[in-house]
Amino acid sequence: MKKSLLFLLLVFLSKVPSIAQSFKMEDIISYPLASELTSSASGSKIAWTYNDQGKRNIYVAEGPEFKPRKLTSFDEDNGQQLSSISISADGKWVVFVKGGEHGGNHDNSLTVNPSSLIAMPKVEILSIPFKGGEAKILAEGDYPVISPKSDRIAFIKSGQIWQVSPDGSPAAKILFETKGTNYSVQWAPDGSGMVFVSSRGDHSFIGIFADTEKTIRWIAPSFAKDDSPKWSPDGKKITFVRRPASGGLPDSILPRKHNPWNILVGDIATSTAQKIWSAPKTLSGSYPTTDGGANLMWSSAGRITFTSYQDGWPHLYSIKPEGGETLLLTPGNFMCEYIEMSHDGKWLIFAANTGPDVLDLDRRHIVRVPVDMAKMEVLTPGTGVEAFPVVTADGANVAFISSSAVLPPQLAVMPFGTNQTIKILDKSLLPANFPTGKLVIPKQVTFKASDGTLVYAQLFEPAGGAAKSKKPAVVFVHGGPPRQMLLGWHYGDYYANTYAINQYLANQGFVVLAVNYRLGIGYGFEFHKPANAGSNGGSEYLDVKAAGEWLAARSDVDKKKIGIYGGSYGGYLTAMALGKDSKLFAAGVDVHGVHDWAFVNEGSKTAPDAALAAKVVYKSSPIAYVNTWTSPVLFIHGDDDRNVYFSQSVDLARRLEQKNIPFEQLIIPDDTHHWMKFSNQVKVDQAIAEFLIRKLMK
Repeated sequence: MKKSLLFLLLVFLSKVPSIAQSFKMEDIISYPLASELTSSASGSKIAWTYNDQGKRNIYVAEGPEFKPRKLTSFDEDNGQQLSSISISADGKWVVFVKGGEHGGNHDNSLTVNPSSLIAMPKVEILSIPFKGGEAKILAEGDYPVISPKSDRIAFIKSGQIWQVSPDGSPAAKILFETKGTNYSVQWAPDGSGMVFVSSRGDHSFIGIFADTEKTIRWIAPSFAKDDSPKWSPDGKKITFVRRPASGGLPDSILPRKHNPWNILVGDIATSTAQKIWSAPKTLSGSYPTTDGGANLMWSSAGRITFTSYQDGWPHLYSIKPEGGETLLLTPGNFMCEYIEMSHDGKWLIFAANTGPDVLDLDRRHIVRVPVDMAKMEVLTPGTGVEAFPVVTADGANVAFISSSAVLPPQLAVMPFGTNQTIKILDKSLLPANFPTGKLVIPKQVTFKASDGTLVYAQLFEPAGGAAKSKKPAVVFVHGGPPRQMLLGWHYGDYYANTYAINQYLANQGFVVLAVNYRLGIGYGFEFHKPANAGSNGGSEYLDVKAAGEWLAARSDVDKKKIGIYGGSYGGYLTAMALGKDSKLFAAGVDVHGVHDWAFVNEGSKTAPDAALAAKVVYKSSPIAYVNTWTSPVLFIHGDDDRNVYFSQSVDLARRLEQKNIPFEQLIIPDDTHHWMKFSNQVKVDQAIAEFLIRKLMK
């Protein structure tokens, strides 16, 4: 009943050599992916990583030329992530973490071993001189933060805060021990101490450690969860977010509800705090769940800035430290994400789906706004996709990740102003066989789900124009779900890879539709936080079904050969599609999807609607539709997945076995949700394409 995917792949390739391939899968996924961009607190130095076919290395550059220079020599595809990159304030050191999996929902600081080495890798903090030299292991640990004096590095190890010097001498030592798990370390502006969060389970405190004191100072401890602390420029106060603690009377599970939050300012000398702002008690006023959460910052211009969804879009606001009226900095129907403050504290710079073109709703551009006035400027208008901006400390330039419909994410820099020219730093790193000229430009399309919800998507049409014969089609369903697929190469590594797969499938002759279903970002609060979604009813599946029906109604699509694939939450919706609508979706690939919400959202057994919620949760899960599942499926899962437990796929596979429903499987031992090893990524991508071609292009 179950077949080895490797065997099927070999047989397929040996018997069907006639499939036209203008480029190979390896050609389109072998580009170096830039990420982890950061800038120094002085001068014009920047640092980032390139993941080049699994070989992850630190690169640096310095203005005005910004000529990239490879700093490390990690030249094996071993799946060891590089993260938490920072440059010391004096510009001498680059500090980073090697190992772990920092995109997971749990166990991020645990070691990852996708190469199945007999000696388990470690999660370690390293430093290397900016000018070049050998990388030195400083300690086992994670989340390093360099002191403003550049003399110490604070980091987390086993939930406690340690310190070490950038050159490793003296050896690392624990700073102090407290109850709970500590995180969000921030050095005081003068480097004499630090603020941190101490999580105690159902509550959390803001703590202050000072070199001159023998005890921890707790800022206004309460029955609440305090987090996101930020120093005032003079180091005398702290601003932070306060949210309700766990506990209280059991509440209903199914209805949408407001998630309250407040902004407080604490006084270091007295350990007291005053509330300066409360979120509106509306659904959209709830704590924001887009990138960075509240994005709380304290500017040198005497304003505290933050993100709120209160007007229906995740926008930026500022307020005086003593409270009063808030100032909306970014009015309009668009979202703000990846928000940074310039080193002089005068500007917020971010990525937003806005600009002069109506199609910018499905793009990202770099935008800046002063912290104290609503005078927003789009710095990178056009047809590209730009994200993750950082301003150099001298204020002269902004660096960011840039891509287009036909070029993958690369490191770019431009002067910090409007109407400037974008410079890609190292075009030579793009492989010579990268198929830029063979890619298609996706089109923005919209259609309505059966309940009237407007659905957004990007259409990849095979090159060559209209053909006499009808084509097979594929619906791609992204994961997240708070993500947005774009009219160009995505800035996130996981989604950049799926964009490449979509281009490959279009090159093979598929009509590909990347659907942005409700629960995704970029289209406002009601789209992002809809009623009856997820485990509370799965209303977002209506958008996926509508995507399949939209394709089936096209004159150039063979409605009997519509497939579907997706990973993570996209895997969940793929399984829903195959279980509920096998007549519409002829085949699918479910990559590490959720299949039983009861395992994920246990809820409260004492909630007023617990019995009804249990029924809704079951009907929102793919396991409820095994009896109507007839379409062939390929399951793909890594068994060290830290986002979706491997048992989710094991359980659904067993249910299909018990019903004698055939399936195929590709298991990746010891790898995670994000395919840390490039060779595993290639294997997965090829398997997705091979299965869809074999099932839909006979």
